[in-house]
Amino acid sequence: MTEPGGLATPRAAPETRRAARAMREEAERRAREAAGARTEEAVRRASYDAEGATAEGIPATDTVPLFTVDTAPVLTIGTGPSASTSPPSVPAATGIAHGAAEPPTLGDLVTEDATPARHVRPRRLARRIALVAGLATGAALLLGSSAAVTAMIADTQLNDGSTSAAALSVAPPPIDQLPVPDVQESPPAADLCTLSSFTNALQAGDDEAAVVAAGGGEAFRAAVVEGRAPCVNLGDSSRIWTVLDKHRPANPVDYRPSSLVLPSGVRNIEGGALRADAAAALSAMVTAARDAGAGELALESGFRSYQTQQETYGRHFAERGARADLVSARPGYSEHQLGLSADVVACAGACTGLDELAASPQGQWVADHAWEHGWIVRYVEGATDVTGYTPEPWHLRYVGPELAKAYHDGGWTSLEEFFGLEAAPGYLN
Repeated sequence: MTEPGGLATPRAAPETRRAARAMREEAERRAREAAGARTEEAVRRASYDAEGATAEGIPATDTVPLFTVDTAPVLTIGTGPSASTSPPSVPAATGIAHGAAEPPTLGDLVTEDATPARHVRPRRLARRIALVAGLATGAALLLGSSAAVTAMIADTQLNDGSTSAAALSVAPPPIDQLPVPDVQESPPAADLCTLSSFTNALQAGDDEAAVVAAGGGEAFRAAVVEGRAPCVNLGDSSRIWTVLDKHRPANPVDYRPSSLVLPSGVRNIEGGALRADAAAALSAMVTAARDAGAGELALESGFRSYQTQQETYGRHFAERGARADLVSARPGYSEHQLGLSADVVACAGACTGLDELAASPQGQWVADHAWEHGWIVRYVEGATDVTGYTPEPWHLRYVGPELAKAYHDGGWTSLEEFFGLEAAPGYLN
């Protein structure tokens, strides 16, 4: 074609244009390879794998690739199997882009004996290469993400370790004084007299059941001392918890228990009786002492009426005068009048007197184990200023198993102190 005012420019043959385009695409491909070496490497390996699969006869599939890679036909330059697959170098003299006078012909680029391209199915092979490259790129991204997470965890652990080490290296601030906890006293338990189980036992006259309903001997004692048992009268001579001393006479003064029995299985020297509950407890105690190998215990004196106590006190007063008050109670002030007290002696065939009990095995056993059967030693050494009596190891007072346990466990030495009452060393008139 001849343009006006110009020279005729020969049109390149179609084959020549295709070769030039192939060379430009090859140049662009190499530029892309320089920018992304990893992608090129993956594509190259995938290309080799695909070529090997084609050579081995593995059929191609029409799997849709993850992404598309434009590939140009590869020209084979040279002759024979050893011909190079690199694109030919274009002489600078050709100068197609600058309007060279004589562009190269297809014959100059491709020899007659050139070996045909081995990629007989270029489109399917391109899909395989793209698929493998996509998989390789995904694996690389996955491995890179895992490495990043691992590095982040390691860095966090390192930072934590550094922080912990730094925290350990810092000494805690000094404390001038430990904080004092704010401990508030628990409110007292409910009034015992509002407990139906307690009041029912009181009305039935079952004193031991009432103490159990109160929560045991110690709970009962605490409620009485703290004023949370207004229905409990320590001056009621019919109760096992009554206190009889030189300030607190029997009520009435000539009180007599309704039920008096002789203790079963107990040697009875003067034929004394006891209240039924006290009598049963004395029988159990005497049996336990014998079974324990301590020896025999006998009842020297039990219940004494108001009239009998008049005679007893009169005899002591005639012998000692005013000092009789240390060894004998006036009528109406003796615990024997309650039917809850027992004077015991030791027996080994014959029975000894009251004064010999303390030095006997039976007396030692009584001091250690009487409380287990509801008995306490009422007048002990060191408590004369409270009770008003000299020690009487033989004088036992029945208060029931629950109260006797609380009395023993608390180390009490008098009923006055046990119930928070004032001492009674002498009579008020």
